[in-house]
Amino acid sequence: MKNKRMRFQTAYLKLTVFYVLIAMVISIAFSIAIYNISSRELGRGLGQQTDLLLNIQMEKIILGPRPDLEKIRLDQLEESKDRLRLNLIYFNFLILLLSSGTSYLLARKTLEPIREAMDAQNRFTADASHELRTPLTAMRTEIEVGLRDKKFNLAEAKKLLQSNLEETEKLESLSNALLKLARFEDDSHASFSKVSIEDVLVEAYEKIESLANKKSILFENNLQNVFIRGDRQSLVELFVILLDNAIKYSPEKSKVLVRVRKEKNDVAVSIRDYGIGVKASDLPYIFNRFYRADTSRSKEKIDGYGLGLSIAKRIAGFHGGDISVTSKPGKGSVFVVKL
Repeated sequence: MKNKRMRFQTAYLKLTVFYVLIAMVISIAFSIAIYNISSRELGRGLGQQTDLLLNIQMEKIILGPRPDLEKIRLDQLEESKDRLRLNLIYFNFLILLLSSGTSYLLARKTLEPIREAMDAQNRFTADASHELRTPLTAMRTEIEVGLRDKKFNLAEAKKLLQSNLEETEKLESLSNALLKLARFEDDSHASFSKVSIEDVLVEAYEKIESLANKKSILFENNLQNVFIRGDRQSLVELFVILLDNAIKYSPEKSKVLVRVRKEKNDVAVSIRDYGIGVKASDLPYIFNRFYRADTSRSKEKIDGYGLGLSIAKRIAGFHGGDISVTSKPGKGSVFVVKL
């Protein structure tokens, strides 16, 4: 991490120097042009003044030697050039100071999104590697133990294969989730059409209906047939994630409330459960990839990799929307999707 910060600091300085060089080259070029033009104009103006004085003095017969007047003219010209040169030097020095500070800020602003993207990518790679290593390690350990067992029989072999199959399914689930995240990283290939929010929610419910029935969870709906422009399948996936979470973290025979309301140019869909809720310390992080809130208060083990809400957040952003959440431990949670 320290080496990476040093590399970015070096990049900031290099880009700053590059910007400053561009500013100074332009400034010096303009200064030279201004100096040459001003010098010629000063010389022409003083020459005209000398000719005028010579004519006047000749008429009044007061004219002194011409070389003295010419020397005065040349001295004034050199003095004017010196003042102009000094002013231009001060001007360029001021430009150097201002451009250095401005260029450094511009360099940081230019590279900041790249740095943040690299940090996010590094965190993602580290987290994904950790999550992938767990099932792979379990599979390897089981296989090694089985191969060392000289009394390894067919029944144990079937049990081992069944266990490995479960781990393979976990790996497949994780890889699919990672692919979904990657899909919604870039919205350049978005193809939106007119979509009914009511139809999307009905389809999402149909996909998780069996899970709700297993826990005898009742759904109460207040839907409006509001239309938006979006990708239907990804929106269905968004609400499947939220409804699935509501079921997972709710006790048996509880209920989930789904509401749709129109707010000016937005559509707000709220999903409320009466489950275990989320601690205040966890709320700022629940949309982070691989983050899993404390589920010790739940009576059952909750499977998953902590990618669902991250995918949901990305889908909402993919549609120019957002997801917010309010929750109290033991009172449940309310997720609001604005599109």
